[in-house]
Amino acid sequence: MKALVALILLVQLPIHKAVPAVPPAPLGCDDPESEAAAEVAVNFINGHSHHGYKFALNRIEDIRVVPQGPNNDIIFLELDLLETKCPILSPTPLANCTVRSFAEHAVEGDCDLKLQRVDGTLSVLASKCHSHADSSEDISKVCPDCPLLVSLNNTDVLETVSAALNAYNSKTTDAYLRLLEIGRAKIQYHPGHVVVTEFAVGATNCSAEEAKANVEACQLLPEDQSNFGFCTAALVKRPSQDLQVDCQLYGHQVPAPDIPLLPRPGVTYAHPGLDTSAGLAPSAAGVTNHNLGLSHNNPVASESSSSEILRSRLSAKSVAKRAVAEAAQHDKVPRPVGFVPPPPPCPGKIRHFDI
Repeated sequence: MKALVALILLVQLPIHKAVPAVPPAPLGCDDPESEAAAEVAVNFINGHSHHGYKFALNRIEDIRVVPQGPNNDIIFLELDLLETKCPILSPTPLANCTVRSFAEHAVEGDCDLKLQRVDGTLSVLASKCHSHADSSEDISKVCPDCPLLVSLNNTDVLETVSAALNAYNSKTTDAYLRLLEIGRAKIQYHPGHVVVTEFAVGATNCSAEEAKANVEACQLLPEDQSNFGFCTAALVKRPSQDLQVDCQLYGHQVPAPDIPLLPRPGVTYAHPGLDTSAGLAPSAAGVTNHNLGLSHNNPVASESSSSEILRSRLSAKSVAKRAVAEAAQHDKVPRPVGFVPPPPPCPGKIRHFDI
């Protein structure tokens, strides 16, 4: 009898069905989590670049999060970057690097990245970047007299770099410097003809005095003793000749522990048969800026993973489209008078300027 009563009471208990978990709201491009992922991505890009300058975040264009399991997400990022005045060799922290102004002929970088977040720790799985200088027409509209970027292997540019390096080496009592690469070059024609260049240098195993006897014997210091630096030079060709050069050496730097298999950023040691006398890789000749796409490819997951980024992004976007369609149904709910819809979650705010 007691068993029958217990069975009746059990049947009368309310039945609770399992409620499916509500998927997390999509991240906005200016959310703290998005900015944390962007910071890791930008540090990765700068840490694995070998030419040109450091880049700073200008805008998070898009972010997609694809859950993989408990405390495990794949994150897809689209970033807009801007070139700073810090050479990739410089030990200056990115936070202290000044972004070049629009009038200085800015260079923009566009990057797609795939990251993984496991238990809150972010790591970059794949990346693809390219960069380009703003159009000369846009600069001239704002600043008609501003000098514009010119080809890195322009004859006037090569002449200025050679003259500047010779002038510096003829006066220094320290190590003889060799050219590593030309970073930027601009030419102004009015009211005077002025060539302005920036270039990376490396100390050699010769003093400047020893180099006078046999410059060919002067080689870059080995990587465990390397000392790199950066020079700026301005050559006035008209109305009167004048040359100004300034060089700064950074001292030996120990490579970051998270990229032990890569050569020191900013330096490509000469290989047999490769002419580096102009400080330019063959891919950089004839261009006005070092392409971030040429200088940066994730060695762990580069070009092959770029297609993976595209496929995964398409998959992520299809999921997002479904979410948008579902949200649209909710948006049909009548709103009170004066209701202002929230701004779209992406793209994010512009931190510097748009080009």
